[in-house]
Amino acid sequence: MSASPTLSDAFIPELPNYYKGKVRENYDLPDGRRIIIATDRLSAFDIVLASIPFKGQVLTQTARYWFEETADICPNHVLDYPDPNVVIGTRLDILPVEIVVRGYLAGTTSTSVLTKYRNGERDMYGVRLPDGLRDNEKLPQTIITPTSKAFDGGHDEPLSRTEILERGLLTEAQWKTVSDYALALFARGQARAAERGLILVDTKYEFGTDREGKIVLADEIHTPDSSRYWIAESYGKSFETGERPRSFDKDFIRAWVAERCDPYKDAIPEIPAELIQQTSEVYKQAYEVITGKAFVPDLSGATVLDRVRSNLRPYFS
Repeated sequence: MSASPTLSDAFIPELPNYYKGKVRENYDLPDGRRIIIATDRLSAFDIVLASIPFKGQVLTQTARYWFEETADICPNHVLDYPDPNVVIGTRLDILPVEIVVRGYLAGTTSTSVLTKYRNGERDMYGVRLPDGLRDNEKLPQTIITPTSKAFDGGHDEPLSRTEILERGLLTEAQWKTVSDYALALFARGQARAAERGLILVDTKYEFGTDREGKIVLADEIHTPDSSRYWIAESYGKSFETGERPRSFDKDFIRAWVAERCDPYKDAIPEIPAELIQQTSEVYKQAYEVITGKAFVPDLSGATVLDRVRSNLRPYFS
């Protein structure tokens, strides 16, 4: 049994071309494949807040479920899964725009439509929202709210279609492709979520181009990190009383932090151990409800990193 169920870092010196992101650690192989290891770090407000046991496995396996469920809609980067925390993918040139799709007036971050709406904005992301909407209300139609892709720890910035094209971030053809893909993926996600008693509220997609220039879905899809899910049966009453519907996304810790400080300006208070454990259980529950499968943690290896290293040994140069 693993002595430590948490993977906070995944540096493996035997693997080449190391890059550390907020949650995932990547290695580029000479043959054009990329090793992507999902750690247990939880990132929000552009910083890492904590490490949550089994979170990386939940993310990788939830994304695996969705990649398989949506393979008929658009191509994705997946080649293999040598470990519960690891995906081997085609190396892509990531497009500099994150495609965020929203079905409800919700969110807690500075770029969320709810935050902007509360601040009096009605024109945002190239979309005009009507007056009179309430917190967490279903939007008149599903909208795309793109943001700049912040590399090396920068902040995401809101964009509109016009700004994306004028700045040359995407071509007209690329914008149409990623928009069409994103709306189709979101519609599939909402339909599958509804079958599980869930509401897929909003989500983000990252796309890249392969060596032939084809647009491919990258990173993750419809996970508790990239998406906001509400428990459908809680929505009606919560909406009427003005409360946040029950969820099992990272709003769980994000809301706890936001209630205690301005996370963009203040020091983050220490997150209690019991909240971290509770969050771990929420992630595991999320996997089971979203996929309809039991979560089976892989406890082999002295630590998670030892297990990952062992399973990636065939890729050592």
